[in-house]
Amino acid sequence: MRAATRPPPTGPKKTVLSRVLWSYVIITFAFALVAGYAVLQQRQSVRDTALIRTGYVPLTLALRDAVALQNSYNSQLNHITEARNPGDKRVWFETSMRLGRPRAFMEIRSAMRRVFTSHNPLLGEALGAESQRIERFLEGDRDVLAQLFSALDRGEPLKAEQLRDQLVTRGNDALTLLRTLEDRVNVQLDTLTEDASRRELLTLRFLLGWAVFSILVGIGVGLYARRLLQPLERVTQRAKAVASGDLTPHEVVASHDEIGELAHTFESMVAAIARASHELRESERLATIGKMAAHVTHEVRNPLSSIALNLELLDEELSKLGAGANRSEAQLLHQAIKHEVERLTELTEQYLSLARRNEPTLEFEDFAEVVLEALMFVEPDLTRHGVEVERDIAEALPPVRLDEAQIRQVLHNLLRNARQAMPKGGRVTVRVRESGDGVELEVADTGEGIDPLVSGQLFEPFVTTKSHGTGLGLSISRHIIETHGGSIRCEANAPRGTRFVVHLPAPSAPVQA
Repeated sequence: MRAATRPPPTGPKKTVLSRVLWSYVIITFAFALVAGYAVLQQRQSVRDTALIRTGYVPLTLALRDAVALQNSYNSQLNHITEARNPGDKRVWFETSMRLGRPRAFMEIRSAMRRVFTSHNPLLGEALGAESQRIERFLEGDRDVLAQLFSALDRGEPLKAEQLRDQLVTRGNDALTLLRTLEDRVNVQLDTLTEDASRRELLTLRFLLGWAVFSILVGIGVGLYARRLLQPLERVTQRAKAVASGDLTPHEVVASHDEIGELAHTFESMVAAIARASHELRESERLATIGKMAAHVTHEVRNPLSSIALNLELLDEELSKLGAGANRSEAQLLHQAIKHEVERLTELTEQYLSLARRNEPTLEFEDFAEVVLEALMFVEPDLTRHGVEVERDIAEALPPVRLDEAQIRQVLHNLLRNARQAMPKGGRVTVRVRESGDGVELEVADTGEGIDPLVSGQLFEPFVTTKSHGTGLGLSISRHIIETHGGSIRCEANAPRGTRFVVHLPAPSAPVQA
């Protein structure tokens, strides 16, 4: 009785602890990534907020003040030629050019340094150069403004209006440049604000996705843990079944962990217990049958010996009689009785063989030669019964350790069964070939075949498909083959008949005595 368990998985073992630990590490790593990403985004948002508060807001205010100052400057220029006291206007313009404009551009440059030192320095250099160009452009108003006030002082209104128009044009150009600079800064501020909003939205989506992912990972880890522990539950159920007496081996699902190893070990233990229980029952049953067979044989052999002796004496008396009908009839009766005595003697020998169960004497033999010698002995009897023998024996087979007498007995039993399965004659094929780790003997007949319902019990004692016979031949044959460490099986032979296959291990394979 063999277990149906698979061999334990090969390769490095993955423990349950390591799998759970790796699951935890993966979750922790994923959480660390999300948390790290959120922290980085938060720090970037803080930096952007600080940049807006300490840089962009002062810069936009400084640009707005510069634009407002230039508007006031342009407004004062429009009415400078109509002023009743041009001297007062001159003081305002000189103060604006000496203090107002420098201070406004100084604040612009200071704010630009705070903004663009670490954030887009190339743009900061370009905007700084633009502000300096505007400042230098406005420095040119100083000479024109001096000429304007000189013309007013000299009473040259036409000249003064021309110079005023020139300053108004320059002022409008400067105002356009300042507004362009202000727009560029506002675009950067809007971009920074949009980036911050986009990061915030992305962070929220990422956190939401992480929440969903965490739920899915939690469910997945739960299912994974359940799948990891499911073999343990099956082992528990199997233990309960075994405790209830179920020793049928079950197939073990391969698993590279302690639970899989436990399940495989447990099933191996169950299989070993089942084999031991089966062998114990078989041994007890065979021992009982053997004792009964030995007793019956002992009681029968003495009368048989006496009958055989009397038959010899009767044969001598018949030989003294003259020829006649009475003698012929007596000789026929004598032969019939002698045939039955021989059959009973053969039966007693089978019973004795069952009772003795002799262990084989294993020696290295040429298996093909043993089979050929056995065939030479049995073939005349097969031919007499109309059975044709077909040989297919391979050469150069590996030597096999066997008991020649017991292997001959097995082959005789198989050939006799083949002959009895073909009462009207037929063909029996004997094949010998190398197979895997040993040699294989095949005896196939072209008889009626065996009912599949009965074939599974053919090797049990006293099981036979014939109307006469003890049903011990195949049982004894199986015992002999198994004590040689081999196996024997019965299967259907296509297109008809039965095939018995015997496998014996080669010297490299362990021999189970």
